[in-house]
Amino acid sequence: MATTLLIRKDRLGETRLRTDTDAPLAPGQARVATDLLALTANNITYAAFGDLMDYWRFFPSAEEGWGVLPVWGFGRVVQSLHPGVAVGERLWGYWPLADAAVLSPDKLTDEGFRDAAPHRAELHAVYNRYQRCSRDPFWRPDTQAEQALLRPLFTTSWLIDDLMADNGFFGAKRLLLSSASSKTAYGTARLLSARDGVEVEGLTSAANRAFCEQLGCYSRVLAYEDLDRLPAGDPCVYIDFAGNADLRRRVHERFGDSLRYSCAVGGTHVDRLGGGAGLPGPKPTLFFAPAQARKRQAEWGGAELQGRIVAAWNEFLAQVRGERPWLRVERHCGMAAAQTLYADLLAGRADPAAGHVLSPR
Repeated sequence: MATTLLIRKDRLGETRLRTDTDAPLAPGQARVATDLLALTANNITYAAFGDLMDYWRFFPSAEEGWGVLPVWGFGRVVQSLHPGVAVGERLWGYWPLADAAVLSPDKLTDEGFRDAAPHRAELHAVYNRYQRCSRDPFWRPDTQAEQALLRPLFTTSWLIDDLMADNGFFGAKRLLLSSASSKTAYGTARLLSARDGVEVEGLTSAANRAFCEQLGCYSRVLAYEDLDRLPAGDPCVYIDFAGNADLRRRVHERFGDSLRYSCAVGGTHVDRLGGGAGLPGPKPTLFFAPAQARKRQAEWGGAELQGRIVAAWNEFLAQVRGERPWLRVERHCGMAAAQTLYADLLAGRADPAAGHVLSPR
């Protein structure tokens, strides 16, 4: 039996659990029991942009109007009809928010394989790749929770930082990040703050301002209502993790042509999402991490790109787990807990210092 959380695509707050009898595997397939999944604000972005960016297509629900949320984490092979995938293997990858998944392994290497399910053929390869933990340079058994929570977010952060540096910060010296308490914003700010010649400033709710200030990576943190305290004439870049249309308009109206680039990354404020038409200054540009990864892979090669990200990840992980760790791992069990946790994240009730990992069974 497999239990899955279903989400109404047009009403993200409406969810239900569905339990299905396991269907027999076809030749070449493998069944994986998910056992450590992360739920963060990043997953709320997946839901908010589910149709626009095809996130709902990875794990079709087979029910009109209902979607299955993709999440990152670990699973173990419990049944296999593929000679290259052994029962007991531990895998890292992209899973449905469910306690089991069926994969169709293809293009196998010692490091991993891709899922060749027909419905995933047109979707981006980075989400279709599964890593064997035994050969994964990111993997350590003592940091699995941090990996599940932060690895995909940090990779996005690294690629945003790389995009900014690759373009000379678009001629700006001030980088303004919304949803500054989010884990992806923190990773981005941590990387950018190590760059010379730029200031990294955070925008957040008044309730999260003190948390952001103690992270030590923002030169200044302002509550959203204090945006007007920033000088309007200095060239700046807006990196938007919130997706709040009202805030985006205020930023564009405040800075106008001084805003050199407007980078739309996430949608943590799902009740205030909206487009960017008719705004002063540059048109908001949607950031898609795999596109920047593809550019660097073409320039550097896959091994060099991975090596750079792994090196940065190890340094970041040491900071996360240092003498004053800012991340508090909170563990949850069962799909009913997943349903509650998703609702809390959607409503913005999560503590920014908490990292939520789920054992679905």
